Amino acid sequence: MSEPVLLDAHHHLWDTELRDYPWMDGPWADPILGRFDAARYTGLTAPYGVRDSIVVQALQDVAETYDLLFTADNPVELEHGDEPGPVVGVVGWVDLTAPDVADQIAEVRESPSGRLLVGIRHGAQDEPDPEWLLRPDVLRGVQAVADAGLVYDLLVRPPQADAALGLARRLPGVSFVLDHGGKPDIAGGVWEPWAPWITSLAALPNVTVKLSGLVTEAAPGWKPADILPYARHVLDSFGADRVMYGSDWPVCTLAASYEQVLDLARETVPDGDRDAVFGGTARRVYGIN
Repeated sequence: MSEPVLLDAHHHLWDTELRDYPWMDGPWADPILGRFDAARYTGLTAPYGVRDSIVVQALQDVAETYDLLFTADNPVELEHGDEPGPVVGVVGWVDLTAPDVADQIAEVRESPSGRLLVGIRHGAQDEPDPEWLLRPDVLRGVQAVADAGLVYDLLVRPPQADAALGLARRLPGVSFVLDHGGKPDIAGGVWEPWAPWITSLAALPNVTVKLSGLVTEAAPGWKPADILPYARHVLDSFGADRVMYGSDWPVCTLAASYEQVLDLARETVPDGDRDAVFGGTARRVYGIN
């Protein structure tokens, strides 16, 4: 039932008792408040065949990045004893707009666990300016990410879609990964302009995509038939060699269990494409052995 070497290319770890996450801004977030650590993630996902994972920043604070790197580089404490954790890569955060952004990236990479940094992400979806990604200082910062040999994860909603496409076109030497299929409005049944936008992004060889985060874009009580057309359009547009599975745990638990998310991905991806989507693409794109 489980994939033999499954890599979850997108999940989070946090403890809201230790840090404030401003985006968790209402009662809707109550189920994901608390401690969601590596031990909890490992205990949940190991029975489904998850052996490797990529943890992604959830806070615009480099201190969180250092914590995630430390977690990735140390054993997980489980009831039966310590064992190596599943995290094989970290998508962290630095201030892309800072004049010394290249130095910031270098400092993180030169830290004791910095070799596990594989990418950088900024929550462009929350920037008031929908054209934030095209600002000259941001363009310079994203180029610095690529110059350091790292990937840039795109976190956008439909208002930032044009800017994301423009960014990927302007910087063809940068490896971009689109998170959560660009967050289509599945609950509203919106197909255009999202679908042709995905097709346009897929035409750019420097862009790959995560099959992740779709359950929380669907209406409560969703059925697979509500989400599968969007997931399959992503897969058909990019092809399996440019698509990677991600759970978006624990955010996904607002709408589904981990098992439901994984089952939905398996229903989307034909057997012949699973080696790529459930591990191969992420390992190649993020440079994970």
